[in-house]
Amino acid sequence: MSNYKETGSKAYLYGICAVAVIGGLLFGYDTAVISGAEQALQKFFASGLGDFYSTGLHGFVTSSALIGCIIGGLISGIMATRLGRRNALIFASVLFFLSALGSYMPEFLFRPNFEFFQPGEATKSLMWAFILYRILGGIGVGMASAICPMYIAEVAPAQIRGTLVSCNQFAIIFGQLVVYAINALIRSGLADTPELIQAAMVNIGWRRMFVSEAFPAGAFGLLLLLVPKTPRYLVMRGNTQKAMAVLTRINGEGRAQEILQEIKETLVEKKESLFSYGVLVIVVGVLLSFFQQAVGINVVLYYAPRIFQNMGSSGDAAMLQTVVMGVVNILFTVVAILTVDKWGRKPLLIVGSIGMAIGMIALSILSFCDVIGVAALIFIIIYTASFMMSWGPICWVLISEIFPNSIRGNAVAVAVAAQWISNYAISSTFPSLCEWSIGGTYLIYAGFSILSALFVLKMVPETKGKTLEEMSALWRNRMKK
Repeated sequence: MSNYKETGSKAYLYGICAVAVIGGLLFGYDTAVISGAEQALQKFFASGLGDFYSTGLHGFVTSSALIGCIIGGLISGIMATRLGRRNALIFASVLFFLSALGSYMPEFLFRPNFEFFQPGEATKSLMWAFILYRILGGIGVGMASAICPMYIAEVAPAQIRGTLVSCNQFAIIFGQLVVYAINALIRSGLADTPELIQAAMVNIGWRRMFVSEAFPAGAFGLLLLLVPKTPRYLVMRGNTQKAMAVLTRINGEGRAQEILQEIKETLVEKKESLFSYGVLVIVVGVLLSFFQQAVGINVVLYYAPRIFQNMGSSGDAAMLQTVVMGVVNILFTVVAILTVDKWGRKPLLIVGSIGMAIGMIALSILSFCDVIGVAALIFIIIYTASFMMSWGPICWVLISEIFPNSIRGNAVAVAVAAQWISNYAISSTFPSLCEWSIGGTYLIYAGFSILSALFVLKMVPETKGKTLEEMSALWRNRMKK
């Protein structure tokens, strides 16, 4: 600590980024918790609502958090600008916490006495209360998905920014792995026989899965009180002295002076409109978001146990296979972290797109041939591994860095909202598409994987090693061509 004014403190930088990526962990946790609960949830609501609770309605309930994600993505720019990146994340942590408690006991809204601690019967009112709480958590996810990478990108030095922002994706996947493991533990601890486990899952198991998120959500909110606001936000608010103090602690005094001057120069026009740098930069951001979802990744993540059961696995084995898939996802996200600042963003995206296309085409062929078992599991792993080493982390890296400073907050909000709209469209239609043709559904995702490679090749700029301030010049030059 004695010489941080000369060279900066890596420990300090890594510490504040570690807190920020807990938001990514909650992002992964909240979006994947439904995978272990959705089949029990379907039986619970069907037991009280009968034929009213159709497959299409279950798709809506399962994906309802994504409505909140869209809202959270849309308001993330406003919240990040008005509250600051850090304070907006604190607000998101409160939403995560309330959603976890409310999803556990949605009866709370309809039982103003102490009886709300007792589980109720499945009714339409209860279903809508559950949806409301899931949407609340989704707003937190939408905000965190935009603001966590933004926070990290705005504090990280250019030469390691890709690596640190990719750590947010690692946290997302780690959060999914954690919740897969917790879901499996909750399920196995409910009873001794498969029949009793199934009954207990419908009664209380799915509730315990949702409430488990309250613990990391609470920790996230408290830890955020210990990290600083980002230098770029502080400069936007005219607090140059505090911005300089944070930059010095991260980069050292000499480099901090240079960065501070660059920030001031690119924030002179901070009231610029969204399309000040042309339509192309916004289109690229939106299409990055669209293709990250159109390849079908969240279908695999949300419905993993159901997919494995359709392949012939028992309930417990399906949960275990989901955990194995989570471990593979972690390993290949590490590949991206280690290579993103060496190989660049574009090569990883193109290689990942090709791998995903191979995996989905193979799954489609196996489905049409009615072949299940190890082969299908292998190609699911090839598909998810390809995504995790490429589009999973790199899309967030690019969204956090391609937009010029003066429009970043609003531009990131548009891109993230587009991502969650695409996520909702893909995820909510999966159960109905599967009733049409599972093989055909996989073939659609394969087609989008191929298109994503062509999009990156033709339209996406390479941002490796560029400062956030250099992005303004990049898009200005493209406007002139």
